[in-house]
Amino acid sequence: MNMFKIAWRNLWRNPRRTGITLTAMVLSTVVLIVTYALMRGMIIDMEHSVTDITIGQAQIHHIDYRKERSLYDIIDNPNRIIAYAQDNGIGVSPRSFGYGLLSSGTKSAGVQFWGITPEMERTVSKLNENLFKGDFLLDEPGMHVVLGRKLARTLNAGPGSELIAVVQAADGSLGNEIVYVKGILKGIGETLDRSMAIIHRKDFESLFVLYEGYHEMAFNSWGSMTPEEVASAIETVSAGNEVKTWRSLMPGVSDMLNTFDGATIIFLAIFFLAAALGVLNTLLMATYERIPEFGLLKAIGTSPLRIIRDIAAEALVLGVFSSLIGGVIGIALAVYFHHNPIDLSAFAEGFNTAGIVMNAQWRAVLTIKGVAYPVMVMWVVSVLAALYPAFKAARLDPVRALTHV
Repeated sequence: MNMFKIAWRNLWRNPRRTGITLTAMVLSTVVLIVTYALMRGMIIDMEHSVTDITIGQAQIHHIDYRKERSLYDIIDNPNRIIAYAQDNGIGVSPRSFGYGLLSSGTKSAGVQFWGITPEMERTVSKLNENLFKGDFLLDEPGMHVVLGRKLARTLNAGPGSELIAVVQAADGSLGNEIVYVKGILKGIGETLDRSMAIIHRKDFESLFVLYEGYHEMAFNSWGSMTPEEVASAIETVSAGNEVKTWRSLMPGVSDMLNTFDGATIIFLAIFFLAAALGVLNTLLMATYERIPEFGLLKAIGTSPLRIIRDIAAEALVLGVFSSLIGGVIGIALAVYFHHNPIDLSAFAEGFNTAGIVMNAQWRAVLTIKGVAYPVMVMWVVSVLAALYPAFKAARLDPVRALTHV
């Protein structure tokens, strides 16, 4: 304890220099904690944008469906898979897809119809909450449709608008129906925004004359299992079908998340290097000013190891003190930005990242790791930065040091 008390006093022999270094280290710690929390919040938001809006944690398709997108490539043994997922507490939503045309007056657009069962879809995704205007589909069929935002803009359609749907049905006939716009979705992704038209499963069957089978099943455990665990569980009853996690289905987003992790490490390293240089500068200058003192210590028999220990103690005290202050401020700011997210809606309605629209409300997410790493590494960096001036002081010649001016 006496060693650290002496170290504290030595640091404040030059209050201005120590104060500047201390301030820089505190700011570095604050920036690291807040930046890590914001980056973590962005990553979590990206994952939720994928898994909780449309994709789910994992999906099943017929082995050939994703290659051809054929109306006839339906999943084998769907009822068995649905029952297994429900029995194991995994949300499951079977979906059917078909391509066709929607028109309103002189405007028309090619669309992908999604045939869903609304009550089952709610166990997997938050599509029903992702509305820009209007309402989501009712649990009963009624020839209603929910449109992607850009598709609605193309058709100049809003809630209550009457549209004509024309499709090539499964039996070869030309299916056509009048459908009514129930709601319009917020931005999800470029492709879906321009082509997504969601209808009730029963209405899909009538329109496409496809009364059995599904093209896709989405699964979501809502955090109780990892995507890999969900996929592994479903594979046990999915022989003949293709099972993929969301990372395999969305490799661009998955790669971007990995890139963010790497970028965060590089960012942290830059700030740690800056902090280390500050400590190095402070202790080098302190060592230079105290050369006669170190010479006297060596002359009376103080070992080089003791000198190294004392200088390292000064660095550790500086690192601990600055990281504690920075940690408190950083945590307070991260908590603030969690409850008061940064609003970027003035710049964009949402950021499109690898085809997924991000929420314009940028929220920080504080984790134990996000606080512990900057604090502990700051301690280590401080001590390592002190080794050079410590060894320099330990190797001083006592006679020359005592006569140093």
